[in-house]
Amino acid sequence: MSEVKVNKISPRSGTDITLGDSGDTFTVPSGATLTVASGATINNQGTATNFGATGSASWTTTVKTATFTATAGEGYFCNTTAGAFTVNLPAGSAGAVVAVKDYASTFDSNALTIAPNGSDKIGGSTDDAILVTAGIAITLIFIDATRGWLVTDSGLQSEAPQAINLDYLVIAGGGGGGDDQGGGGGAGGYRNSFASESSGGGASTETGFKVTSTGTVFTVTVGGGGAGSSSASSDASDGGASSIAAPGYTTVSCVGGGGASSASSGAARDGGSGGGASADAGASDGGSGTANQGFDGGDGGGNAGGGGGAGGAGSSSSTQGVGLNSLITGSSVGRGGGGAGFGGGSASFGGGDSASSDAGGNATANTGGGGGGGSGSNSRDGGNGAIGVVILRVATADYSGTTSGSPTVTTSGSDTIMVFNANGSYTS
Repeated sequence: MSEVKVNKISPRSGTDITLGDSGDTFTVPSGATLTVASGATINNQGTATNFGATGSASWTTTVKTATFTATAGEGYFCNTTAGAFTVNLPAGSAGAVVAVKDYASTFDSNALTIAPNGSDKIGGSTDDAILVTAGIAITLIFIDATRGWLVTDSGLQSEAPQAINLDYLVIAGGGGGGDDQGGGGGAGGYRNSFASESSGGGASTETGFKVTSTGTVFTVTVGGGGAGSSSASSDASDGGASSIAAPGYTTVSCVGGGGASSASSGAARDGGSGGGASADAGASDGGSGTANQGFDGGDGGGNAGGGGGAGGAGSSSSTQGVGLNSLITGSSVGRGGGGAGFGGGSASFGGGDSASSDAGGNATANTGGGGGGGSGSNSRDGGNGAIGVVILRVATADYSGTTSGSPTVTTSGSDTIMVFNANGSYTS
């Protein structure tokens, strides 16, 4: 092995010196010190190993304003003034460093998301980290596969809080059934974010709330059921809307089910799911459902129309529109069924029945089902629609225990479930 001993290396001409060729490795021995003269620059065009392991990053001065992938060893000024975006971390290797700084102190209004690469972790979790503190700067160092990227500087992993997933099932109140050979009431609108289960109207699963701070109040409103009609010339009443609302989050709202039409009241009413038209209403239309919440009610004519449901349309032969099953409480429960039109017999998914010579059946409480249509003789009144329900599900480790309105609280596996049968709230 050859050895060169000099006190100083200087370029023969110009100001640049290149060490070695592509693929070469230069090693500074243990205990040795590498000194770079004041004003000189080291321009790394290769791979630097065992540098920066103390948590230092080289800050870039080009401000980032949109989603990008970070490079190990660099720090970034991130400006979310125009909107939130994501920093994708590089694949983790022990000692790798990435740093970020809130350029315009806007993380509190437009959060910065930090996403791990593949199966890498941040603070022991594969979830994204969400930065919501205005002006914050953090440095992340990759340690190992168990803990992944850990926050230094302040030393608090809470400086990179990870979002809490809050799933929901929201069902509005069902519409009432029609009087005198009346149609079935439409089910309340149905929206779901849990697992891979559908929302109403054939819609896909929605995205639940990503809660990034404690103390956020989620206000729950549960819509009441619509009254069945007691007059041949009047439509039944619509159900009431259900919703979840919280500051800084998009409100999840469902439309109440449409009231059914009666013998001479004309077309049925639109709603979350549409009401069914009566048998005596000629060719009057069933009510329309709301996109991504429920289906149409059945048309009238020779038979009454069944009320629309979360899982299917009401038919023109009195059959209800079916609802949907959900496992959000830990066991399968059917909700959101339309009411049966006059003569349609038994209904399911919480919808009201309809007999050939009696009043329409009331829908089952807290299912958002529509009321059944009344008969053409004896007691002819339509059945009442059901009050809706709002259900929240969160990991038990993240459950705060702070609620109002006395929801029923249970657990399933590692999750806690809150069933709101009336208005209330949950505070994260």
